[in-house]
Amino acid sequence: MQQRELGKSGLKVSAIGLGCMGLSFAYGPATEEQQAIRLIQSAFDQGVTFFDTAEAYGPHTNETLLGKALASNRDKVVIATKFGFIDGQPPKGVDSRPETIRAVTEASLKRLNTDRIDLLYQHRVDPAVPIEDVAGTVRDLIQEGKVLHFGLSEAGASTIRRAHAVQPVAAVQSEYSLWWREPETSILPTLEELGIGFVPFSPLGKGFLTGAIDAATTFDKTDFRNVVPRFTEENRKANAVLVEALGKIADSKGVTRAQIALAWLLAQKPWMAPIPGTTKLARLEENIGAAAIVLSTDELAQIETALSGIAVVGDRYPAHLQQRVDR
Repeated sequence: MQQRELGKSGLKVSAIGLGCMGLSFAYGPATEEQQAIRLIQSAFDQGVTFFDTAEAYGPHTNETLLGKALASNRDKVVIATKFGFIDGQPPKGVDSRPETIRAVTEASLKRLNTDRIDLLYQHRVDPAVPIEDVAGTVRDLIQEGKVLHFGLSEAGASTIRRAHAVQPVAAVQSEYSLWWREPETSILPTLEELGIGFVPFSPLGKGFLTGAIDAATTFDKTDFRNVVPRFTEENRKANAVLVEALGKIADSKGVTRAQIALAWLLAQKPWMAPIPGTTKLARLEENIGAAAIVLSTDELAQIETALSGIAVVGDRYPAHLQQRVDR
């Protein structure tokens, strides 16, 4: 698979990575361990070298899973993980105190069975801790060889600039897809100016852009989408028009909706590497196949025209979580 450099960081990753969260967390029951390991290893065998996890996914269990799955290929992959929640549990709130960052890093190194973390993100901005202190702590960990690169997740432009002035930020991770394009306003221009890479999460709209979810779909009681306004039955019905438009474009090219959505992201910037997640081998293969799809200027214009008049209905997070996103 094609490799991409995240900004000007020197960190090279596969054009499409694997978001591992859903194997352990948020989208219903965790995948059985050996099945999850097989999926991660299959991703590597198909050219994926960029794997995304976090202390909070499980919590902790996803890092352990990834450490087991990638042990024999550790030097051939880039592992990204995150700190920033109290006890690694988002409902408890954020915690990016320097001592917490250090403790979480040490614990993550053990769970991942590695001697360094390739990319360490702050999972969410902590308003109680100056971003300069966060960046300074990660800078020290980089100097000690425990971390190689620093990243931010869902941070606003001003926070990115302040952090970057203390320790160069290799990548920013935020939600970005054909149904959530807010980063285009200020985040992407800031990253381009500063030479920072971008890692879109939920590039398939938490599964909605695949066409596999409709108004009649029911989610497991533990599935996070049950509380997401955009996924109410009424809003799924309203948002189906976006998937229908995407389907017409995909059909004309002989590919799937998911592949068009991922190929569109890859066409936006050469320093962007999306991390779709899945628990299914067939979906994994489908997602990876998007890396070989090249959209022409005319096709990209066609997508813009087809989707320009479609308004996506519903917030992407419940109100109590949205306020944690720094703008």
